[in-house]
Order: sequence, then C-alpha cells, then structure tokens
Amino acid sequence: MSRPDVSTAVVGSPDLSTAEVAAEAPAISVASPLPGRLIPLSEVPDPVFAKGLVGGGAAVIPDDDAGVVTAVAPLDGKVIKVMPHAYIVQHASGPAVLVHVGIDTVGLKGEGFTVIAQKGDQVRAGDPMITVDVALVRSKDLSMCSPVVILDSAPDAIEAPASGGRVEAGAHLFDLPGK
Repeated sequence: MSRPDVSTAVVGSPDLSTAEVAAEAPAISVASPLPGRLIPLSEVPDPVFAKGLVGGGAAVIPDDDAGVVTAVAPLDGKVIKVMPHAYIVQHASGPAVLVHVGIDTVGLKGEGFTVIAQKGDQVRAGDPMITVDVALVRSKDLSMCSPVVILDSAPDAIEAPASGGRVEAGAHLFDLPGK
C-alpha cells in the first residue's frame, strides 16, 4: 500500500508521548468526521496508518449503504491543508488532526470528491469540509476506512476505541491531549 499523501503539511508539533501531553493541558474533544463504524488504527488496511507512523488516532468506516456524505471538521481550528481525499485542521493550541477519507483514494485524483473548505479557513468542529461519493469509491474497489490521526503524536496518544462501535458525524470520537 502507498504512503498517505499528506505532503508539505507543516504543523510544528514535536513528538509527544501520552504521559507528556496529558500532564500539560486539558484534553480537546475531536469529533468524528464521518458517520459509521469505529475501528482502532491497528485495524486500518494500510500499514502506515495501522502502525501509527503518521500518529495516533482512530478510524471510521462509513455504512455499507452510504451514498454521498459530507466529511466534517474534527475540531475547531485552521485548515492547513485540504485535498479532495484528505484534510488537516490545526487547533489554536498547536496539535493538528489529519482526516484521510478512504485508503489509496489519492489515486482517484478527486473523482467522487468535492472540496468545500479552503486552506486558511477557520472552522468549527462539525463544519463541512468535503463531500465524498462513498458508493463510487467502493465501486473502484477502494476501502472507505477513514483514519483520523493526531499528526506528530505517538501511536498510543489516545486510547483506541473498541472495534465495531457506531458514531455519527460531528459526535465525539476521542480526546486530543492539549498542548
């Protein structure tokens, strides 16, 4: 599998362990960008995400019958990168969250995706970021498993969710340790 395309994303956060960040500031709630079934990153069908090489987090798999869905901002902050298949929102306190919609979806070159938010936008958790035609992505034999990752964090930066739980877009996904 290919490495996720998050090129030129500069977020300026050092690698932090769970204990280091937990002692520094209160947690920030990270919202699910999509509705669907929760899985821990270790179950993502991409070794870069599954091994936590991009950072700690969780993943959401949209329902089998999902059509066109809107992926939303995972937290309040500034959009520092947006592509048809992925986006990064950085909280004012420093941490940045990557949402990668599907696995290997960069190869679609935007087909099935519509970008709503723009780089530099200030967004609130739950604001629309992109839309994705889930059925089209799946028709290309690509996984809609969508990692939500704290960039530059340790793989164990959050407590992994139990596999199989259900979440709605905009609902609490996990707590992001503050900085």
